[in-house]
Amino acid sequence: MRYAICFTPAMGDPLSAAAASWLGRSVYSGEPVEPPPIAGLRVSEIAFHTAVPRRFGFHAMIMAPFRLAEDADEAQLLRSLMHFTSAETPFAIERLEVARLGQCLGLTPTVPSHAMHMLAARVLQAFGRFRAPLSEDEIERSDPDRLTAPQFSNLHRWGDPFVMEEYRFHMKLTGPLSAEAGRGLEAPLREVFEPHLTRPLAVESLALFVEAEKGAPMRVHSQHPLGKISVRPRSERTVRSAAQHQSSGDIGGPLSLLANSVSAIR
Repeated sequence: MRYAICFTPAMGDPLSAAAASWLGRSVYSGEPVEPPPIAGLRVSEIAFHTAVPRRFGFHAMIMAPFRLAEDADEAQLLRSLMHFTSAETPFAIERLEVARLGQCLGLTPTVPSHAMHMLAARVLQAFGRFRAPLSEDEIERSDPDRLTAPQFSNLHRWGDPFVMEEYRFHMKLTGPLSAEAGRGLEAPLREVFEPHLTRPLAVESLALFVEAEKGAPMRVHSQHPLGKISVRPRSERTVRSAAQHQSSGDIGGPLSLLANSVSAIR
């Protein structure tokens, strides 16, 4: 079992629905989703180019997948995450756009978000104690010879080269693309996503993702609202609680319910 701490929009957010359709899988239910009809683009092409992000689901990584340290367990991780998020303040990222992410395409802020950068740093500092040290194989898979000195230091200190000053908020929508394939997918991606990028992206929760076994698709285990949930309007608390309960699915069982119950009585 591996865990990751990520941001993903709420289950009912139209952006989540668009991403589930594009990637072919809901990160909440884990179920397949019908792809969007796009003129000139075959379903098989979409499936091929989205194979990598489909496994990880629609998300912005904050703390990369990790195995629990020997002296930690899931219940402790959940309690700490609930405590952490209750002390944070929701915020918004002004605007996202479809953009190049190295060899991939995805969503990234038009202007870097200082609030998101600082939140990501606080997550690493708060939850580093839950992460088991990387194995030699895990280090090798990071291709350390290609890392810069700061990235190499991050890999050994935090388990991920692209954190702290190297962190860039992004949500991948494709795997690596050739230049030609990238040009061919930019317009379809804008067609699918730009209608949902006209307003700021609300960052109101963090999600605990789980990978049940090596190579398995990652899913949302539980979602944790930022801030004291008692100060939110009652109607919003009811909707959010229902969404969190459904998102837990079969993975986590009582512990996911514990996360939602503790949040609800704050």
